[in-house]
Amino acid sequence: MQNPFENAMKQLDSVSKIAKIKSLNGGLIAQLRAPNHDIKISIPVKMDDGSTKVFEGYRVQYNNVLGPYKGGIRYHPKTEINDVKALAFWMTIKCAVANIPMGGGKGGITVDPKNLSKSELEKLSRGWVRGLSDVLGPYKDVPAPDVNTTAEIMAWMVDEFGKITKNKNTNEVKAAFTGKPIDKGGSEGRDGATGLGGFYVFDALREELKLPKKCKVVIQGFGNVGGNAARIFAEQGHTVIAVSDSHGAIFNESGLDIKKVEAHKKKTGGLKDFSKENLQTKNITNEELLALSCDLLVPAAFENVITDTNAHKIRAKAILELANGPITPKADEILFKNNIPVIPDVLANSGGVTVSYFEWEQNLKNEHWTEQKVFEKLRLVMEDASRKTLEKAEESKTSLRMGAFILALERIRGKM
Repeated sequence: MQNPFENAMKQLDSVSKIAKIKSLNGGLIAQLRAPNHDIKISIPVKMDDGSTKVFEGYRVQYNNVLGPYKGGIRYHPKTEINDVKALAFWMTIKCAVANIPMGGGKGGITVDPKNLSKSELEKLSRGWVRGLSDVLGPYKDVPAPDVNTTAEIMAWMVDEFGKITKNKNTNEVKAAFTGKPIDKGGSEGRDGATGLGGFYVFDALREELKLPKKCKVVIQGFGNVGGNAARIFAEQGHTVIAVSDSHGAIFNESGLDIKKVEAHKKKTGGLKDFSKENLQTKNITNEELLALSCDLLVPAAFENVITDTNAHKIRAKAILELANGPITPKADEILFKNNIPVIPDVLANSGGVTVSYFEWEQNLKNEHWTEQKVFEKLRLVMEDASRKTLEKAEESKTSLRMGAFILALERIRGKM
């Protein structure tokens, strides 16, 4: 398994060699090689059977030059510190690319939440807040949901934070966490923001990437991000020919009926048996999915899925990274040499953190915006970030990823 933080630092190494960054470096690169704070806590939880179990929790506060630390909390059995550090670093770059006044952070707990009762999950979530309450807050560090965390979990965390801090300003307490339920200060449009933001970025760059008006799209992952992306691309007239989940993938050259796929997943919990009811659809592996001929490949699951061992098999005309870190640095080089442009995660999936920032702003101002207003503001942010990323890439004759890093580092340097 490749170390995601090492991969993130290789990306930083690559951008540091570009002439434009050399000229403004002045310690910037060195400063971004390590987080400001790297916090590990123990969380004791009294389980339903009366025993006490201790879980390991994390919060990495990477850089807050642009504003309060911002980033999700993931609950996963494979969550470990290098994973969290990489995600916090990418969040630092992502906020700068989107030009929002937030810094980069990330948190997590090493746990499989499926093995916990709801009561145990709530105790664990509140314990994470208790262990970190001194370093959290609307002007310090603003967490959000990530893998296996939900709006309900954010509501528990807000409640716990309010009890601990005894802050009488309810707007500030709400603004300490984003991704909350709508009735508890959440923003309209937050659930689908990452997928929609990714579509806005794709749409802004499509002509420059010489992609057809109506693309054949392959999406790896059918969770919140991948599922929303599939629905949005289909609604906009593109043909989604394959999607996948952790059990495998389904493929139909003529296009999948995404509404039927969604209904099947809701009913059965997965995609595995979809082909039994839809005879033109066949089951394929995730590896086969990545190698399908298509206009656009969208990795929307986990990191390190495209590596130097399978990058040469990619037949997509372009890639839109909706997952964090799905392409390793060596694979990136192979794709660049093969003229397969990659719209990088730090641009492509920044819609989620952008709408989280909108939620934070609404809470502090005691406002509630319509979904239409949220999406329109999101579109403008994504289009601007896409245009400026492309300009930086073209100026330095480099990839879109390096263009995004140049844009981000210039903005961070400007505030240092």
